This record gives sequence, C-alpha cells and structure tokens, in this order.
Amino acid sequence: MPSKQDDGGWKKFVWDSEKGELLGRTGGSWFKIVSFYVVFYGCLAGIFIGTIQALLLTLSNYKPTWQDRVSPPGLSHTPRSFKSEVSYNLNDMETYLPYTKALREFMAKYDEELQRDQMKFEECGDEPAEYKNRGDLESDVGIRKACRFSKSVLGPCSGIEDREFGFKEGKPCLVVKLNRIVNFRPKPPTSNESIPEEAQPKVQPNVIPIYCTNKREEDAGKIGEIKYYGIGAGFPMQYYPYYGKLLHPQYLQPLVALQFTNLTMNTELRIECKVYGDNIDYSEKDRYQGRFDIKLTINSL
Repeated sequence: MPSKQDDGGWKKFVWDSEKGELLGRTGGSWFKIVSFYVVFYGCLAGIFIGTIQALLLTLSNYKPTWQDRVSPPGLSHTPRSFKSEVSYNLNDMETYLPYTKALREFMAKYDEELQRDQMKFEECGDEPAEYKNRGDLESDVGIRKACRFSKSVLGPCSGIEDREFGFKEGKPCLVVKLNRIVNFRPKPPTSNESIPEEAQPKVQPNVIPIYCTNKREEDAGKIGEIKYYGIGAGFPMQYYPYYGKLLHPQYLQPLVALQFTNLTMNTELRIECKVYGDNIDYSEKDRYQGRFDIKLTINSL
C-alpha cells in the first residue's frame, strides 16, 4: 500500500486545504513577505530616482560637464578616406570622383542662400577679429546668431568655379576645420618659441595659424608649394566660441582650404598639418589632436 506521506503529493504542496497554505505559506505569511519586498524594492527605486535627480541638478543643458574624452581641439579634413590616404589617377575620373563628391557635399552647407536669414546669421567680417561676445552659456539670451562664412574666401578650392577642386589638374584641395567644442576659445600663439621657423610668418593677431609640411625627411622637396585660403589663412577668433546645438543651431565653422599646387607625381607623400595656439596641444595617441597627417599619391601614368 502507498505511504500516507505521499497522500496529495505536489497538489497538496500547491494548496493544503487542511492548513490553509498556498505553496507552503499561509495568507498572513504571504502578506508579510510581499509587503517586505514591496517596501524593499520601493526604497531601492526611490534611492535610484533620487540619485538621478540630484545628478541632473548638477548638469548644464548647454555644456557637457566632462569633456575629457576629447582633448581640444581636433583637426579634421575633407575629403577623408580609409587610413587618411588620398590616391588617384589623373587620367581616370572615377578614381577621384569620391573625393570631389565628398567636397561638394560638405561645401553645400556653406551655400550663400542658406545663410540669408537675418534672424539666424550675422556678418562677422572678412578679416580676422576678436571673439564675438554673444553672452554666457547659462544666460537668458537664447538662440545665438551664427557668423556667415562665404565659401568664396576659399578661392579655387571653394567649388564655385572649379567643381573638381583641382583634382583634375593634379592640384588637389583639402578643406580643413577645427572640430566643434562647446565654449572653447582657441588662443592664438603669443610667442614663436613653439612654432617652426618656417611657420612663424603665418602668425598674426586673432588667428589660429595652420601650417603643413613633409612628415618624412625623404619627402623634403617633393611637396612643392602649398597655398592656404580662408580668412587670414587660418581660423579667425570671431567665429568662437561655439554655444552648442541648442543655442547655436546654425553655427558654421570657419574653414581653411589647402591646395597642393606642385606635388611630385607617382610618389606616395606623407604630409602633416598642424594648428598653433597657446591652448592647443598634441598627443602621440591621437593623430587628430591639433594636427593630422595624410598620404597623397597622384599617378599620371
């Protein structure tokens, strides 16, 4: 005969009518344990929400509290390519079409018809000037106007007359910009101590100068003349600071165009470009911090 201990089996464990237990607990026991976990997890949720709210009170709507992931400023160029290599054949348009297409798309943001709104844009002059005072980040000034930037100052690299940006003639252009950093005010160099002698003539008031030269010793004499186009041939101060997407939605970065007018053909050339300023540093770990280097190869065979 089956043991009395087996009477009911698992069914009795689920509901024991004699003891009034559900899954081994009485109603009072279930009420106590459910109440405990409701209070316990409610307190955890309250602590979590309170911590998040306290953290949000310390954050600005307009400026990142921490900007340590990107050391200011980054220097970047268009067109960009895999491993910063620009290589094409003069006799094959398809090889340089991706570069010219990237430049046309980038420069489209600087079309004059997009900058005509007087409520969003203002004239800041065609000569380098001091910082444009647009108030503090946390002030109640609201949306800031953006400086107009006419791409015509980029000369033959503007894309207005030459839609190939010099690539067809073997005189390619690069368009360079300093990356946007909220409330960053680049400081022009106040001395020539940290600037190469050949770059010192480019130093002038209210401009962050840029200078390019050969990266490798064996490329000396192969780069030829580099022409610089833009306001002051550098990055003028009146375009800074940048107030972020909320307060400066129409902001246009000032640009500098580089045109390589006499590169040695059929040779890979390494070129390094740097900007110079009192608060601009460089890092071996970040090849775009305050500088960049690029490989240029123009084949004519």
